[in-house]
Amino acid sequence: MPRMFVPGPVDVADDVLKAQTAPMLPHRSKEFEALYRRASEKSQQLFFTQSRVFLAASSGTGLQEAAIRNFVNRKVLSCVNGAFADRWYEVAVSNGKETEKLALEWDQPFSPQRVAEAVQRGGFEAVTLVHNETSTGLQNPVREIAEAVRAAAPETLILVDAVSSLGGARIEMDAWGLDMVLTSSQKCLALPPGLALGAVSDRAMQKAGQVENRGWYFDLVRMEKHRLKDSSPATPAMSLIYALDYQLDRILAEGLENRFARHTAMAKRVQDWADEHDLNMYAPAGYRSQTVTTIKNERSWDISALNKFLLERGMRIANGYGALKNITFRIAHMGEIQMGDINELLETMEEYLKK
Repeated sequence: MPRMFVPGPVDVADDVLKAQTAPMLPHRSKEFEALYRRASEKSQQLFFTQSRVFLAASSGTGLQEAAIRNFVNRKVLSCVNGAFADRWYEVAVSNGKETEKLALEWDQPFSPQRVAEAVQRGGFEAVTLVHNETSTGLQNPVREIAEAVRAAAPETLILVDAVSSLGGARIEMDAWGLDMVLTSSQKCLALPPGLALGAVSDRAMQKAGQVENRGWYFDLVRMEKHRLKDSSPATPAMSLIYALDYQLDRILAEGLENRFARHTAMAKRVQDWADEHDLNMYAPAGYRSQTVTTIKNERSWDISALNKFLLERGMRIANGYGALKNITFRIAHMGEIQMGDINELLETMEEYLKK
């Protein structure tokens, strides 16, 4: 199978895949409850939080919807500068919320002042923000934005999508004053798709109790009642939770600081390579992702042909996403990828360019 330098799903280590083959258990059994509690508690370290972490059988988009349904009765501000931020906006609209879009060009980060000024217009119960845009390779300054939002509108909840960054970049939920941080399994955590993790603050849970029509499947108040009993309302993704429990041990053994440093070093290596070839990054300096680099395809390379060449050598990169297809290409450096893998990929790309 080719090594995937794409921003999810990523390659999964053989022993992590094997962890999924553990025998099934009754999901109301003491044995499974111990596994569920263990995985949830270890997950708190990824989020740098003392708050609860929900484990949901869904993609990250499921928890985008959960955030809207649980924390917004009426009005929400959506910060949009990429495809997945725009998806969260669409989720809010489709759930009947009064949704204001604060939009920037996709190659521009949000400034704390811009978001604070928008929030100050009043009435927003929550603001949605993507930390690391998978589509653009741009990382928004969430810490500074959260500080500005808290000063401008202390009651407004701060909801953050960290789908393509949690586990590869530092996100301190408690220290930064975030109310929900969500992610999914198939990116920096290097697990198979199908599991979403969401850390939720106490004040957000209090708000959820005041929101009507939260739905059933993603009702966090219901999920919290079950979580306190180390369980979930519906059948959990048991095999993925086995894998999560095992993979968290591997991640924590590497050490979060070491893991962040590895991702940062790989990002720099790819960006330096692009600079050496007079290729421009899509995201501006100072706001570039640690987990996926998006490069402008200003020379109109045939990305499909490049990938065909790479696949013959057991590798794959990603084309641009959505409106950026063929306009950009993306090299992901997340999960199990190591510096040696990046060097081999770039050497192979050099070989293609010489041809």
